[in-house]
Amino acid sequence: MRRADEPEAPLWRRARDGDGEALGQVFDRHHPRVYGLALRTLRDVHAAEDATATAFFELWRRRDTVREVDGSVLPWLLVTTAHTCRNVTRSARRYRALIAKLPRESGAPAADDVAAREAGELWDHLDPRIGDALRALPRDTLGLFVLTVLEGYSVADAAATVGTTPDAAKQRLSRARARLREDLRELHPSAREEAHHD
Repeated sequence: MRRADEPEAPLWRRARDGDGEALGQVFDRHHPRVYGLALRTLRDVHAAEDATATAFFELWRRRDTVREVDGSVLPWLLVTTAHTCRNVTRSARRYRALIAKLPRESGAPAADDVAAREAGELWDHLDPRIGDALRALPRDTLGLFVLTVLEGYSVADAAATVGTTPDAAKQRLSRARARLREDLRELHPSAREEAHHD
């Protein structure tokens, strides 16, 4: 069996015991998914890189308490990434508010304009209200939502990852969907059509 085909559970056990090569293989397996989630959430390459690094650092720091799902640490990494992105967003918001209060030369670009340019055209086709609505979900629900809706895990696996029961997870997800429907109501095609006819 090639090393790349090695099941993750024994690989993670070796990594947890201090095998640097095994930890590197876990990183290589999951980095694309973790980074992809961070980039979709933050819409900024540098912030996504920082969030990804933080998630893997937390994986190592908390290695003795990480919950595996079907022998994989990926669900735990995705939930941690979602929470890290929320913290990055809050910090960036505070930073932008502080920068906005500083005097600057006329014609100098605002911090928001610079950030938007850095994000490039990657997110131009998405409405930023979607990301804002997801980041506004309660902390205990965000991880469940990311795992089940964005990453395709079952409710049972997502519940195990965040440490709750499947029934409680279903209730949280139901409330999250209702909240998102309300928050994003104006983005629904029928709502836009009604507004156009008014």
